[in-house]
Amino acid sequence: MSAQPIRIGYCLSLTGPLASNGKTARLTHQIWENDVNRKGGLLGRKVEMVCIDDETHPKLVPDIYKRLLDDEKVDLVIGGYGDNSVSPAMQLIIERNRYLVALMALAVNAPFNYANYFVMIPTGPQPSEALTEGFFSLAAKQSPKPETMAILAADASFSKSPVLGAKAHADKHGFRVVSDARYPLSTTDFAPLITSLKPINPDILFFCSYLNDSAGLLRAINEVKLEPKIVGGAMIGPQNGSIKAQLGPLLNGIVNYEYWLPVPKMMYPGIAEMMAQYQSLAREAGADPLGYYVAPQAYAQMQIIEQAVAGTGSLDDTRLTQFTRDASFKTVLGDVKFGKGGTWSEPRVLQVQYQNIQAADLSDFKDGRTQTVVWPSSLASGALIYPYAKAKRNV
Repeated sequence: MSAQPIRIGYCLSLTGPLASNGKTARLTHQIWENDVNRKGGLLGRKVEMVCIDDETHPKLVPDIYKRLLDDEKVDLVIGGYGDNSVSPAMQLIIERNRYLVALMALAVNAPFNYANYFVMIPTGPQPSEALTEGFFSLAAKQSPKPETMAILAADASFSKSPVLGAKAHADKHGFRVVSDARYPLSTTDFAPLITSLKPINPDILFFCSYLNDSAGLLRAINEVKLEPKIVGGAMIGPQNGSIKAQLGPLLNGIVNYEYWLPVPKMMYPGIAEMMAQYQSLAREAGADPLGYYVAPQAYAQMQIIEQAVAGTGSLDDTRLTQFTRDASFKTVLGDVKFGKGGTWSEPRVLQVQYQNIQAADLSDFKDGRTQTVVWPSSLASGALIYPYAKAKRNV
């Protein structure tokens, strides 16, 4: 291989509230880096990933990308995990006309409509609605049908799109929003927020929350003994192995989105081997011990880069953009093709209900026994237990 490596620069949240997911992405990228270099690198050159910690602080992101481009002289840039790591970089990326494949960010490109942007989140061309379409479809099919809904979301930029989507679904299905509240990210005691909902007693409790917030909210529901008919929606947290281990049976009954799980219909070529390698290294790396939420997306992200560079024989941003727009990619998440705004051409979001969890043992989450896919029907591994109180009692 050539002595001059191809350097790929980006930032991730390796510290701060999103560190677990950031470390998961970082470890997965390192696995891909080792894999591709064992195969001879790209264009006959070794690949070197240059990752800088943004500390879950969006204000640091623009300077990080400026440093990567101007000082580190990276050949390519990619986008990190979450809106906080991607959206603040967009102005510079657009100014420099750079090709960018982001990891997971919801509706970041909507205000820019930037042609060189692509994203690995499987929410498709209407991400705000697709994230929770299944949650509300499931709610609408229940008997008696829920009538009222409360929204409780973190006061952060990432919440805006899912909350808008939730309100659109509420209108579509005839659910009446009786409460719409935000809490600061500094919140540690969630019991007063949940207690304030008791007089309203909403049929649907829709959450949009970060990892630690999600754990706090679910503990508060148990403490306050609020029992809506269906709970969950857009929580970042239940997907994470460390949160699963913290909460155990407190997850029972929650309905929430997932992007990939080790169910038979999602065991695409290469995914089992990649996940086994990831899980063997995760504990030492301080990453999510299961990795189901971020690791498949992160590995597939780099497969997109790998195939685009190989397919064009180039590192030219314009050529890479055109190739990525036109091609269908073979990844550990199956075939991926991009459409409007650089999103996946078709959504592939799951809705999962946590059922029959007896203890905080990660071995219970190694298959679909406690993470029942309840939507879409084509991938469903079981039926929704309704209402929430019934599912919570582990029947």
